[in-house]
Amino acid sequence: MRARDSGARDEAANLLERVGLRGRENVRAKDLAYGERRALEIGLAIATSPRILFLDEPTSGLGAEGTARLLDLVQEIKRTLTLVIIEHDMRFLFRLADFINVIHWGQVIARGTPDALRDNEWVRRSALSTLAC
Repeated sequence: MRARDSGARDEAANLLERVGLRGRENVRAKDLAYGERRALEIGLAIATSPRILFLDEPTSGLGAEGTARLLDLVQEIKRTLTLVIIEHDMRFLFRLADFINVIHWGQVIARGTPDALRDNEWVRRSALSTLAC
């Protein structure tokens, strides 16, 4: 039984390190900072070994520092998982995404790589272009 518990603890410690929470093992989730709770939520999701990870507005409620830490975390996860992200923070998304669908009122109005969307006339005329630089 102890060997199994030790293995589970090692796996949990590795996961916490992967999501940037090393050293926070004994802190209750409710006592973590908001950005740390976001990282923990992502850690719980990747603990199930998914092939695809869906994130719905992961930067919501985060300040600049929390968003930067989240960007680093998601870039690391992106190396091993396919990600589908719904996000309004275009700076975050344009730094991270390989391909973007811009949806307005349920309709795809533009799609392509971040570079292609920067050159898209509709995107340039919208507020998205100022956010995507």
